[in-house]
Amino acid sequence: KSFLNHTAYLSCYFANSQKTDVKDLRVFWQKDTVEVVHEVYYGQEKHDNLTPKYVNRTKMDMDKWTLKLLNAGIADEGQYTCIIQHRDKGSPKVIHTSECSLRVIANYSQPEIAWLHNGELKPNEYLNLSCSSSGGYPEPKQMTWLISHENKTHLGPTDVSQDAVTKLYNVTSKLNIPVPTNIPTNISCLLHLGEQLGSLVSVPLGI
Repeated sequence: KSFLNHTAYLSCYFANSQKTDVKDLRVFWQKDTVEVVHEVYYGQEKHDNLTPKYVNRTKMDMDKWTLKLLNAGIADEGQYTCIIQHRDKGSPKVIHTSECSLRVIANYSQPEIAWLHNGELKPNEYLNLSCSSSGGYPEPKQMTWLISHENKTHLGPTDVSQDAVTKLYNVTSKLNIPVPTNIPTNISCLLHLGEQLGSLVSVPLGI
């Protein structure tokens, strides 16, 4: 995993137990088997065959057998293959291949609750709220509402949109409930990002 616009580290997982000299090895990195990401040709970095979008964006650490991919973008997500060939009696022979998968993460803004009506609240009326969060990736799982004196969460109508250029997501959910009476109430909204990324919570709104 890499954060958006940060450096991604992709490993070849090559032990080099034979202690082979890098001058006898060719190292290729490919993405989704069609794009050439990086090439080290018998100890020298070679740029002739690279897919244009990777030029000047990659650097290979031959001690750790790790590729640095600079300024990782959402378009860089995918499956990467590292192929190592050994020059043996003149003809190169594949001695190692490995794959790793890159996922890019962009942080969502803290969810923010907004009022959707004017004037003061009266009993027996409905409370209309929206909650929004923007600029994140990957797509969120869901947005839920938490009302302090209830032990259940509410799901409101939720709109998720993706920016055509940046590929980042914006999410808005709406809540429509009777105005709480006789009891001070805090309402929060939670953006669920999936098991590994956890969730974000808004500042509670006091009614």
